[in-house]
Amino acid sequence: MQNINTIAVIGAGLMGAGIAQVFASQGKLVRVYDPVESSLKSLVDRLRQNLDLVKEPHDCLENLIVSNSLAETVDEADIVFEAAPEQLEVKRAIFRELLPLVKENAILASNTSVIPIKEIGQDLDHKGRLVGTHWWNPAYLIPLVEVVQSETTSDWVVDQTIALLEQVGKKPVHVKKDVAGFVGNRLQHALWREAIALINDGVCDAETVDVVVKNSFGLRLPVLGPIENSDLVGLDLTLDIHNVILKGINRDETPSPLLQEKVASGELGMKTGRGFMSWSEQDAKQVRSDLVDYLLKVNQTQKS
Repeated sequence: MQNINTIAVIGAGLMGAGIAQVFASQGKLVRVYDPVESSLKSLVDRLRQNLDLVKEPHDCLENLIVSNSLAETVDEADIVFEAAPEQLEVKRAIFRELLPLVKENAILASNTSVIPIKEIGQDLDHKGRLVGTHWWNPAYLIPLVEVVQSETTSDWVVDQTIALLEQVGKKPVHVKKDVAGFVGNRLQHALWREAIALINDGVCDAETVDVVVKNSFGLRLPVLGPIENSDLVGLDLTLDIHNVILKGINRDETPSPLLQEKVASGELGMKTGRGFMSWSEQDAKQVRSDLVDYLLKVNQTQKS
């Protein structure tokens, strides 16, 4: 196994900052590049705030090097994490630019949340070194990282990436088939599609959807996954339920008309003050704060 000590992160936004924090806090040398000067300038201050949230000292920031040069950032890096916007051509362009700059055995990892890795690597001579690493936000609090193997990803790249993530305290899983959305987002957005369809069809309002989820099966999810639950209630009962319910579940292959209407009218959610629900600035801030507090408690419980 290769000893991975030098990490490069392309992108200093929300996800890039979180990824950099994870490795820096575990003693790895981390270089971060972003073409947007303001993102680079604010990076250290944002990481200080994150470290304060998790009650960790700022010493690890000594392991961080911020650069406005892509070549300097990836030079001698053992692994490069791309954390650019979720746009296929942007990601392709980044890998196209960095391929001639990295050493021959450097692992190339894309933090895409839904784009198949084979599409990002199309027409790129990455020599099997390109792998998906889907981190979840906030990266320094959510343990899961989906390691996605495309048809061209070498086995050693997957093994090395999983070993590295385990070394820094993450919970990597091996996604063996390169499908859009991988595992987590396919499950999450199947739920979102049905939730929006229920609102669109007048079955209930938006508030009711979230009340139902938070006060029923959502309470069980931290200790009882959907497959465990199927086995718990019995596969015979699961089959009986599916014989009734599956024919009525939404199966649209395009986004809900209601969702499209809201986006077209500028109702984008918390950022605009209205989405499916109305949001004051204080309400939105409270939800974000509650989420961080909850994740901190979960992390503290797991460590104790």
